[in-house]
Amino acid sequence: MRRTRILTAVLALAAGLLAGTPTALAAGSAPKATLTADTYTWHNARIDGGGFVPGIVFNRTEKNLAYARTDIGGAYRWQQSTKTWTPLLDSVDWDHWGHTGVVSLASDSVDPDKVYAAVGTYTNSWDPGNGAVLRSADRGAGWQKTDLPFKLGGNMPGRGMGERLAIDPNKDSVLYLGAPSGKGLWRSTDSGVTWSQVTAFPNPGNYAQDPSDTSGYGSDNQGIVWVTFDESTGTSGSATKTIYVGVADKDNAVYRSTDAGATWTRLAGQPTGYLAHKGVLDAENGYLYLAYSDKGGPYDGGKGRLWRYATATGTWTDISPVAEADTYYGFSGLTVDRQHPGTVMATGYSSWWPDTQIFRSTDSGGTWTKAWDYTSYPNRVNRYTMDISSSPWLSWNANPSPPEQAPKLGWMTESLEIDPFDSNRMMYGTGATVYGTEDLTKWDSGSQFTIKPMVQGLEETAVLDLASPPSGGAQLFSALGDIGGFRHTDLTKVPSMMYTSPNFTTTTSLDFAETNPNTVVRVGNLDSGPHIAFSTDDGANWFAGTDPSGVSAGGTVAAAADGSRFVWSPDGTGVQYTTGFGSSWSASSGIPAGAIVESDRVDPKTFYGFKSGKFYVSTDGGATFTASSASGLPSGDSVRFKALPGTKGDVWLAGGASGSAYGLWHSTDGGASFTKLANVDQADTIGFGKAATGASYQTLYTSAKIGGVRGIFRSTDKGASWTRINDDAHQWAFTGAAITGDPRVYGRVYVSTNGRGVIYGDTSDTGGGDTGGGTDPTPTPTGACTVTYKITNQWSGGFQADVQLSNTGSSAWSGWSLGWSFPDGQRISQLWNADFTQSGAAVTAKNVTWNANVAAGSSVSFGFTGSWSGSNTKPASFKLGDQECTVA
Repeated sequence: MRRTRILTAVLALAAGLLAGTPTALAAGSAPKATLTADTYTWHNARIDGGGFVPGIVFNRTEKNLAYARTDIGGAYRWQQSTKTWTPLLDSVDWDHWGHTGVVSLASDSVDPDKVYAAVGTYTNSWDPGNGAVLRSADRGAGWQKTDLPFKLGGNMPGRGMGERLAIDPNKDSVLYLGAPSGKGLWRSTDSGVTWSQVTAFPNPGNYAQDPSDTSGYGSDNQGIVWVTFDESTGTSGSATKTIYVGVADKDNAVYRSTDAGATWTRLAGQPTGYLAHKGVLDAENGYLYLAYSDKGGPYDGGKGRLWRYATATGTWTDISPVAEADTYYGFSGLTVDRQHPGTVMATGYSSWWPDTQIFRSTDSGGTWTKAWDYTSYPNRVNRYTMDISSSPWLSWNANPSPPEQAPKLGWMTESLEIDPFDSNRMMYGTGATVYGTEDLTKWDSGSQFTIKPMVQGLEETAVLDLASPPSGGAQLFSALGDIGGFRHTDLTKVPSMMYTSPNFTTTTSLDFAETNPNTVVRVGNLDSGPHIAFSTDDGANWFAGTDPSGVSAGGTVAAAADGSRFVWSPDGTGVQYTTGFGSSWSASSGIPAGAIVESDRVDPKTFYGFKSGKFYVSTDGGATFTASSASGLPSGDSVRFKALPGTKGDVWLAGGASGSAYGLWHSTDGGASFTKLANVDQADTIGFGKAATGASYQTLYTSAKIGGVRGIFRSTDKGASWTRINDDAHQWAFTGAAITGDPRVYGRVYVSTNGRGVIYGDTSDTGGGDTGGGTDPTPTPTGACTVTYKITNQWSGGFQADVQLSNTGSSAWSGWSLGWSFPDGQRISQLWNADFTQSGAAVTAKNVTWNANVAAGSSVSFGFTGSWSGSNTKPASFKLGDQECTVA
């Protein structure tokens, strides 16, 4: 399935967006500006999963206490009462974005309230900061931090090996950490507060995935990869004597200490030619089980073995379930049933095709059975059934030929754990979700056990773009790394499928036509096939466009305000434009390749571009662009800009880099000139949402630094003042890829993250805005009126309607209030471009400030979504104040 891992934070960093190195943790030490604040509630737009889960850790002494670690999206704790995951690292801030990559996690079995996380995303230059060990005394609700003198690689090759961080089960003040990059083995004797290198440890490792990689990503030494204690060699309060350590060295993979870490020796007689991904000890029977692969994973691995080491006699036994010649994968996932220690399970983590494989033995590896096997090729029989009804997109809408199946059992299956208190429960991580079962022992009786996603609450997508249309069934469109993206019609429910026809590996950009929002376009990356797709039904269905010559990746795309044409800036070739839906393309002139493109939201022939400090404008549908004379804009390409809906030529631009131009700019003349907002220190995104009651301008949202404080900010007065709407507990590290408000719901904002999915927030403010606002008295317009009421979309239990109110009299209105009654008890759920109240069947819709004035002969429109049952009859009459309107 998916072999990539999107790195939005890395791209931003490479462009100079994130500068400097992390500082030591000191709660409350940063200077705080005096800023208006608002109380927001934060949620995820549910996708459930979406990324690689390389580690699952059960506490050994408290039932139902479990944790999961992700490579870019933080750590989570299992909530048994709801069977969901709770995020634990949302407090990671912008400057320490790398600390959402969790390379290892350890839960204290002596004191189950304590949990530790080793964090840091990259060991090369992509992450400017060193790693750290986080420690919590309240199960991850709050953290303290110790910075390390080296980097850690939560998203580096080899991240599925482990666990690299381990707590002495007899003396829990002692912890060990295996470091990458040749930094060796480290130890803490004060519960993770301070750390020092174990200088007696003889081997820092030598294996790199690709020594020739000049970026430092594949060429880094994967180092010390796991630590395992033999708890039977210690007593409570005294350090455990025997410790096993795995090293990324194919000839010297396992070491042991028998004197509590004072001295170390290579384990005699061990197999060579492989890396030991895991070392799991069954102290009761005296066996150390080891899962070996010829590569470090998580993507690669072509050969593998399973070995058992008898700790008392030093005897090594090859317990591999298949002959070496028959492996085309390495082993990694490895677990022992603590209720029945002779039961062992392992995964063929790198069996991409036709499926991952899981093996099970109930006699300490003497004999094995498989999760699936062939009857006669290509037909197979499974010991399991899969129920993905809670996350139906996990099938990828695929219909593969045997022996492949949809959904797959998994891929990148490096984490596999049997609940130490329940032999029937097992969880394992894949490249897209956490799967689990609660009737595992059916495996042994010959009946099928059921595998389901156990991932709700764990959101691990990297978000590249967001769009919230003003009407239609879609509330939100997302562009995501690795799984393409989704159309959300209900933020609280998992969509049935990601975008298909085609399904991009990564969607890089999307847009809708502002005045015809049923027309949607998206572009993205695909190994083979088109890189652009269109929809004419609000994103419900898609069809592929045709690529111009040379396209290699998605780039950015813009839809004309009326959907009549599109401008596309793909990778691999220059900016292109088309009328219709991309059956043929022409090269745009006057604008450099790689420019970011956007559309004016009013004039369908006006498009904008930005590249290397220059702003470009086209007034002929993208055929020709002219460079603006605007100066002082950011010199790099870490820029996001958008045009305001409803006003031609109103453009906002955010971006820049530390040490040069960095902030928020506004143009009211179509980019001919820009004014920098003096009250914004730095800004990285800009988005628009429904105007506050009494406000004359749409609400602005940005991920920015204002008044010396980093956060998510809102302005209802055109940027004159700002409200920070997140808090220190909700920071989500890197939020600089995209932001948008909701044009239908005042105060709602959608925030991109790099690994925590799509975050959305709702305000406690009822719509008064940041400057007081208030509700105007009900207006009393006079003169004739006409109403057109049109149901534009209807589905089971729900519908969308548009209402046009026309002033057919001779005098202008300075405000309006339209009333009607629903004949079948319909209820409005959301209404945009007006304020409304509903009491029973009676509805009153009233102007907002910016559409209060309606000249004679002009009209105003608003829309809403609502619910219905039985019938959905249109209202028979409408009143403008006390005046009956003609119904068209």
